[in-house]
Amino acid sequence: MSEYQYHEFRALERPLDDEGRAELRELDPDAAISALRLIKSEGDLHGDPDVLMETRFDAHLNLTAWGTRRLMLRLRRPEPDRVQPFSVPGLVEAWTSEDFVILDLTSEDETDEALGEPDLLFDELLPLRDELLAGDLRPLYLAWLAAYGTWERDELAFEREADEYVEPPVPAGLGEPTTAQRHLAEFLRLDPDLLAEAATSAPASRTVGALLDGAARRRAGS
Repeated sequence: MSEYQYHEFRALERPLDDEGRAELRELDPDAAISALRLIKSEGDLHGDPDVLMETRFDAHLNLTAWGTRRLMLRLRRPEPDRVQPFSVPGLVEAWTSEDFVILDLTSEDETDEALGEPDLLFDELLPLRDELLAGDLRPLYLAWLAAYGTWERDELAFEREADEYVEPPVPAGLGEPTTAQRHLAEFLRLDPDLLAEAATSAPASRTVGALLDGAARRRAGS
């Protein structure tokens, strides 16, 4: 028996028509499929999530028993240049497909406990899509910060040269995240001390190393 994993896709802008649902049922007969959702809660997903996001869905949630947490969002006609500064290979990625940018956010930690009620969790995260479409870049910064925060849990996550990488522009209001952004920080395992350090105003952009060192000092002082 394969280990537990959960996949859910949402069609937010345009429901799936009869033909689309039939094609998906042929692709994955075991999935639960409606006009607005595809849910696969047992066994491997049949089909490539990247392709499904490019062609049919606007959001995707993936949770696994081995510690993967993945959120994908399809955004119509955002400015790709605004997204790229927040990219971290394998953890915060984005690519264009026709009129869309696909945003892919991932967190890995084999030692962490599985999250409960994935459909409710998805509902808590979905407002992020509207925030991004409205020009709020805080979700992207939080994802970037959480990605490099992985280094504190796994010393092999990045090469030492990443210490000198400079943070992207810090969005206004980072110290007062929305409810959905707080759920995203928890979902991506963002350390609260690292977020507090990043939200502290600075005269210039900081390096990854400086942010992590500042978070460690906060942790030691608490």
